[in-house]
Amino acid sequence: MDATASPAARTVRGACPHDCPDTCALVVTVQGGRAVRVQGAADHPPTGGVLCTKVSRYAERTHHPDRLLHPMKRVGRKGEGRFARISWDEALDTVAARLKAIAARDAQAVVPYSYAGTMGLLQGESMAARFFHRLGASGLERTICASAGGEALAATYGGKVGMHLRFFAQSKLILIWGSNSIASNLHFWTLAQQAKRAGAKLWCIDPRRTETADKCHRHLALRPGTDGALALALVHELIVHGWIDRDYVDRHVDGFDKLAERARPWPPERAAAVCGVPADDIRELARDYGTTQPAAIRLNYGMQRVAGGGNAVRLVALLPCLVGAWRHAAGGLLLSSSGWAAPFRDDAALQRPDLLAGRRPRTVNMSTIGDALLHPGGGAFGPRIDALVVYNGNPVAVAPESRKAVAGFAREDLFTVVLEQFQTDTADFADIVLPATTQLEHLDVHTSYGHTDVLINEPAIAPLGEAKPNTQIFRELAARMGFVEPCFADDDEALLRQALKGIDLDALRARGWASLPLPDAPFADGGFRTPSGKAVVDAPGLGVPDFVPNHECAEAAPELAARYPLAMISPPARHFLNSTFVNVASLRAIEGEPTLEIHPDDAAPRGIASGAVVRVFNDRGTHRCRAEVTTRARPGVVVGLGIWWRKLGLDGTNVNELTSQRLTDLGRAPTFYDCLVEVAVDTAAAA
Repeated sequence: MDATASPAARTVRGACPHDCPDTCALVVTVQGGRAVRVQGAADHPPTGGVLCTKVSRYAERTHHPDRLLHPMKRVGRKGEGRFARISWDEALDTVAARLKAIAARDAQAVVPYSYAGTMGLLQGESMAARFFHRLGASGLERTICASAGGEALAATYGGKVGMHLRFFAQSKLILIWGSNSIASNLHFWTLAQQAKRAGAKLWCIDPRRTETADKCHRHLALRPGTDGALALALVHELIVHGWIDRDYVDRHVDGFDKLAERARPWPPERAAAVCGVPADDIRELARDYGTTQPAAIRLNYGMQRVAGGGNAVRLVALLPCLVGAWRHAAGGLLLSSSGWAAPFRDDAALQRPDLLAGRRPRTVNMSTIGDALLHPGGGAFGPRIDALVVYNGNPVAVAPESRKAVAGFAREDLFTVVLEQFQTDTADFADIVLPATTQLEHLDVHTSYGHTDVLINEPAIAPLGEAKPNTQIFRELAARMGFVEPCFADDDEALLRQALKGIDLDALRARGWASLPLPDAPFADGGFRTPSGKAVVDAPGLGVPDFVPNHECAEAAPELAARYPLAMISPPARHFLNSTFVNVASLRAIEGEPTLEIHPDDAAPRGIASGAVVRVFNDRGTHRCRAEVTTRARPGVVVGLGIWWRKLGLDGTNVNELTSQRLTDLGRAPTFYDCLVEVAVDTAAAA
């Protein structure tokens, strides 16, 4: 044998861990202990062998020269990012000692902060949840993305359930509502294109003329936060023209008469004035939806990040019930399918809430983490937050109203631990940084919120440097805290066996994925997950859904709107996923630098040209970036594509310097897209 020959390559089954509805099945090629290629699994129908540009670069991300490979302690001021390497023993002993001292006073002064850096059941909330339950730490309301829409679906359908992804290819009409699917839901877009080639009509409803809008037959560029008004006008038109499936409504909708009363004062003309679109376009959309079957709605979470986001989702979710679209496998609505997996997951076994032993610690809302960290403690709030443990998240970059979040993280009396793969904005404020593995280096299992399959992720390579999986870090930390319960000795293989119910684990590991046994048309004859089995209009405690205007708009805040006349939305840049992938050089090169899209009608009176450095500002702060004058932004709306790391901005900020900590009507979620600003040329830069 030739000793110089390259080692043989092998492939390993994996799953994309990121906060995306596609939850792709991966095939990782490994050679010489290094991941050399990451591909989509061709035999997994939702993936179809195709990955987005981001995840196709996952090997580049895993083997990035800036990977955090050793524990570190802070040696500079908070936020400077100056650290010294230490041993795991020193790191864990330090963390355990500080947490013990704080917990001796009040364990609620310790707060975990995590979200969807991985969607895995193991590396997400398994051993970590056990650790914080046993400690008695504060709970975390994980609201940063989807809780308004999730609560709305639960109120209407009884859970986060919807139509199956694959049947969109057979739809005759598709409304893509609040989603730039080409950028954020690529595999749905493939199916929508199949439907389009077969004659389906595609509508895109979005304030921005996205890449997806470019390829749809019609684009309705409504003002941010006016989706509820549009939905009420559609209900009005469906009723006026007799496009209601009375048989389906009578048998499977509870409270239709109350919805009809709510929609009566919403003709297209009124909605057109609120939404900023032509009344005839609303009529055309209503006619298409009322007279075409099967009709499907792909709703996404962007439209619920405003004051009335929950009510808007409730209204849109009722539309397929009114026209009987649910009778068809290729009709209905999909916002999230995660609820279908609930009977097959054993979250209690993984997370062990019984370890609270009767304690009921307070809960901190992650969407208001800035205010929470700055609260002195006392009263209804409870104890001051003295320790923060961050994993699977980058709150300094992603939390709204960054100035307050940064001020909170900069507190010298706050002990902060960050589990990370890279030196993010948040890691710069840590006292202790613990190196975490990437998806290619650990075991995990995934359900999806965009399809109905379960996926396994096998470790493809050994952990790089001294990196450890989240599960192992919390396992070792629990031992140092003196937690002796047997569950803290469960290894990842044991956790995997505990994670699922009714799924053949051997078959899952052999194939890489398994489909949940569900009917093709789940609500063809009703059977919603509500107590009555019907779709609900007048939900207990919520009433009948209505249009709720933005916190920041001329109707609700005329003086504010006079000072800040432009509405800003901040959807993700196409080649980033939240703040993940921002540091991958090849992807950042595509995105260039932080930009603000502004319509020519708004740019001209402000003397703004493409490429100019501008100040985007409101009462919460100022963000400097480059302007792009483009008709992708509608008049009166500017688009700050995110989410860039703050340290990569022109002045160490990103768009969340401008967003607020005000919450949605349902779900206590953030209102990222409910944000008024003004824009001006940065005269200092121009000089």
